[in-house]
Amino acid sequence: MSTAPLMLKVEGLDKQFTLHLRGALRLPVLHGVALEVHAGECVALAGPSGAGKSTLLRSLYGNYRADGGRILVRHDGEMVDIACAPPRTVVQVRARTLGYVSQFLRVVPRVSALDIVAEAAPADRGPAHATAAALLHRLNIPSRLHALPPATFSGGEQQRVNLARGFIGGHPVLLLDEPTASLDAANRDVVIAMIDEAKARGVAIVGIFHDAEVRGRVANRLLNVTPLQDAA
Repeated sequence: MSTAPLMLKVEGLDKQFTLHLRGALRLPVLHGVALEVHAGECVALAGPSGAGKSTLLRSLYGNYRADGGRILVRHDGEMVDIACAPPRTVVQVRARTLGYVSQFLRVVPRVSALDIVAEAAPADRGPAHATAAALLHRLNIPSRLHALPPATFSGGEQQRVNLARGFIGGHPVLLLDEPTASLDAANRDVVIAMIDEAKARGVAIVGIFHDAEVRGRVANRLLNVTPLQDAA
C-alpha cells in the first residue's frame, strides 16, 4: 500500500446518458467505478473502445456530471467532491489542482501558440511566456511557429501545443486523454519523459494510453473499464 498522499478517490461512480431523440432512452456507461490515485503514481485506464474510458476521465474533470457516487480530489489540503461541488468550486479546483489534457486542441482564432500555452500558467510561477516557449521548444515546436495561431498546424503539432498547455499549469493531479495519439516516436519519448518527471515531483496521473508501449512505460497500474453490456 502506498504511503504517499491520496490525491484522488472515486467511490461508486455511476454515469448514464439520456438520448432525448430516442424517447429519453437511458444509456448506462459507468457503474460502481472505484479508484484511488496517490501522489507520484500513474493509473492507466484500460479496456476496449466504447467501454467508457473517456467518459470516466471527463467525469473526473467535472465535464460530465456523475449520476451517483463520489469523486474526491485533494484541493488546498481538503478532499473536495467534484461530483456535487458547485460550479465555482469546480473552477477553483481546475485552476490550482486538477489539470486535463484532451486529445484535441481547442483552436482559438488569431491567438498565437505561445499565448495559448502561457495563459494556462499560474500567475505566481515566474514569466509565463518564457516558460511556455521552453515547453514548446522541448516538444519540438520551432520558434517560427510560436507567434502563429495553431489553426493551420498539423494534428501532431496541435497535440504538442495542447500538452504544453496542460503541463505548464503544474497541477498536482493530471488527467491525460491519449497524450501521444498523434505523435511520432521521438516526440512520444519526450512526452513519456515529461510524465516520468511529473510523477517524480509527486503528480498523480490518470490517463488513457492506447499505445501499449507507452502504457507499459508510464503506468504504475491499470484500471480495467469494462463495457456494461459485457459485464451483465
